[in-house]
Amino acid sequence: MKKIIPWLGWLAEYQSSYLKGDLWAGLTVGVMLIPQSMAYALIAGLPPIFGLYAAFLPQVVYSFAGSSRHLSVAPSAMISLLIVAGISNLATPGTDDYVHLAVLLALLTGVLQLLFGIVKFGFIVNFLSRPVISGYTSAAAIIIGLSQLKHLFNIEIPYSNLIPDIVRNIIHEKDSIQWISVLIGAMGIMVLLALKKVKRSLPGPLVVVVIGIIVTSLFHLPERGIEIVGAIPSGLPTVGLPRVGINDISGLLPLALLISLVGFMESVSIAKTIQAKKQNYDIVANRELAGLGLANITASLFGTFPVSGGLGRTAVNVDAGANTNLSSWVSAVAVGITLLFLTPLFYYLPKAILASIVIVAAFGLIDYKIPVWLYRISKKDFLMLVVTFIVTLLFGVVAGILTGVVLSLIFLIYRSATPHIAQLGRLPGTDHYRNVSRFPEAVERDDLLIFRFDSELYFANAGYFKDRLMKMIAAKGHDLKAIILNAQSIHALDSSAIETLAEIVEDCQSRGVSFYITGAIGPVRDKLRKSGLYEKIGKDYFTMSIDEAIGHFDNCEKRAGIRS
Repeated sequence: MKKIIPWLGWLAEYQSSYLKGDLWAGLTVGVMLIPQSMAYALIAGLPPIFGLYAAFLPQVVYSFAGSSRHLSVAPSAMISLLIVAGISNLATPGTDDYVHLAVLLALLTGVLQLLFGIVKFGFIVNFLSRPVISGYTSAAAIIIGLSQLKHLFNIEIPYSNLIPDIVRNIIHEKDSIQWISVLIGAMGIMVLLALKKVKRSLPGPLVVVVIGIIVTSLFHLPERGIEIVGAIPSGLPTVGLPRVGINDISGLLPLALLISLVGFMESVSIAKTIQAKKQNYDIVANRELAGLGLANITASLFGTFPVSGGLGRTAVNVDAGANTNLSSWVSAVAVGITLLFLTPLFYYLPKAILASIVIVAAFGLIDYKIPVWLYRISKKDFLMLVVTFIVTLLFGVVAGILTGVVLSLIFLIYRSATPHIAQLGRLPGTDHYRNVSRFPEAVERDDLLIFRFDSELYFANAGYFKDRLMKMIAAKGHDLKAIILNAQSIHALDSSAIETLAEIVEDCQSRGVSFYITGAIGPVRDKLRKSGLYEKIGKDYFTMSIDEAIGHFDNCEKRAGIRS
């Protein structure tokens, strides 16, 4: 039952000592969620109240099905940006049609994630590389930050998720900038940064919200043109399924697929990072898909937009002492109380303050260390990061993530098709054989070619295997009498690989060159036997070690010399 219903695991192990940490962490995150979720609703092109709806029950539903005990599931900047980038092509942000599409998108995203979890599709998280995620996240963070300048400057500019368009539109409206609004936003940013340095678990967003409301109402700033949140409806959201139309589904399905995967990858990477520090439970990717799927279906039923795990909130949750998912229940209660009784207090909240919250959160996602580290250890991974970063900045978040996925697959295929091959020599005074390019002292014999292939051998790299071997054979010249393949690293063969090996063996035998295979594992030997290649090579030419193959070859040479 614990495997089917994960929350039974932590509930059965719950200790009274956990309660204080869960209560404090839940209250801290709940207080943080209130202004943050409203800010992320603005990013998504929706009224602030939809952010509160999204921060209410979805996190509780996730806690029943997800495998993480610390992940905070609510609106996130990244998903909000994808929402507005995708739906703004179908409807105008803020309109009833736009709201309807956002709610339907949550339903489609949830259904896809739940289905992926049921069919155990969680392995997909392994196919988006860290450089791609880092490049995309950093670029998206810059876009998120710059997209909020319209609220910080209190100017009207068209929505865009393209950096050149955002900058051009701001320059065009530079004469309309409200400097009081800029001052309020800058104050919010400075307070948030200062509180972060003091202690990350402090509810900085709530502090700047309170300051912003007091300053705005005290000095009658709306009369000076400062944009405020205004009236926010009170009460809990109504429950019901969104209107479903075939045209709407077909228009939203690609976006739902993208958000379901990006939200899952973002969430599971955060969950795994936290779990590695706690180590008292396991993160199961398929359970995460199911948990997120149910959370998004819940979001749709309560009339709001898709949700996912958030790094900043989760880190605050851990720092504040959370031990179990009970902290999420406490956070939901805090948001529920706000919806029922406290929304009128946010009437004078300046949108510049919400913008400051988003900007600080977004620029906290930019990773400066990973590019430097990648440049030092892998130029290919660094290039992948840079390309994903630039494409996201110039062509938008959807183009960026798709480019990242394509790049990941290209590099995966390239690495699989061109694996490492080492020509081996014996280290003096030992029975160890090492790569001669790395160990210049390793000794090679002119009449032997010993090499190692460090991958499975299959259709994608069989040609590369043969080409490299032919070049090594040609370099050896006419003195070559035997080839020894160290097959310890070859864990699988397919029909194309067997056909290629048969061609090589036939070519070697026609030249009078012996072909040995050493260290082949059982499944590889089974494939060679079934194909008939085992008999063609000869039982004596399959050995357990390189020395055994060399010994057999030397004995054959001696017998041939005696006969001659």
